[in-house]
Amino acid sequence: MRSVIPGEVSTGTLHQYMLGAVGPRPIAFVSTVDEGGRPNLSPFSYFNIFSINPPILIFSPSRRGRDKTLKHTYTNSKTTGEVVINIVNYNIVQQMSLSSTEYEEGINEFEKSGLTMLKSDLVKPFRVAESPVQFECRVNEVVELGSEGGAGNLVICEVLKLHINEQVLDENGSIDQHKIDQVARMGGNWYSRANLGMFEVPKPLSKMGIGVDKIPQKIRNSNILTGNDLGKLGNVESFPTKEEIENYLKENPKLAEVVAKGDTKGIHIQAQLLIEENKTKEAWKLLLVK
Repeated sequence: MRSVIPGEVSTGTLHQYMLGAVGPRPIAFVSTVDEGGRPNLSPFSYFNIFSINPPILIFSPSRRGRDKTLKHTYTNSKTTGEVVINIVNYNIVQQMSLSSTEYEEGINEFEKSGLTMLKSDLVKPFRVAESPVQFECRVNEVVELGSEGGAGNLVICEVLKLHINEQVLDENGSIDQHKIDQVARMGGNWYSRANLGMFEVPKPLSKMGIGVDKIPQKIRNSNILTGNDLGKLGNVESFPTKEEIENYLKENPKLAEVVAKGDTKGIHIQAQLLIEENKTKEAWKLLLVK
């Protein structure tokens, strides 16, 4: 058996061991606003429920390991004292992952991820309309656990109001654990889907994905492509060039035939198949044919 003393290994190594061992972890998809009212949205897998009376949820936006800096969610939570915690199901997992990209302060991750801002009733932060359950919360306390990279900050939240999509309820009015179809975080790129087991979501680019907001409207409005498909498409740094698109069609004559017919539905179906195979760049080459 391998034994590890935390102070004798790097923070990164300890992070890998602990997150690989403690899971699956529920995901708090946290919406906040800054002092100017600008929205922010980011996921955190250091999260759970700790009390029913009063109803308390706690999540932890840790300091960044590389430079010890604090995340926008932490700053907003402490400054404004309000958050919305949205539950993540499989239908929005790719968009949730895209929102974790380190966009600059003031960038609206709702727009980048293609998710819908829904006005809350009691707090200023917006809810994620696509989330099956949304908790409007007051921040009771923030407990800072350290000042080094990787140190947690416990944001202790009291639930003021929760919203439940009726489509995830059973005949008795309880949340159906199959219908809600939650996902949880594991080690590395791995997630767990309550209904089906483990699956992989590549981490967002270390640089900046273009975001769903930059996807052409005719693609965003597709009746074929799902939110998860759009999330993957938004996690690329740039569009393919005209030359790359032309070469791709020359190398794939069957796809070129679909394009030649002007069959938009067929193009989107083929692009979706490529996305499912994690061939997102190839999907873009097909979708951007004019």
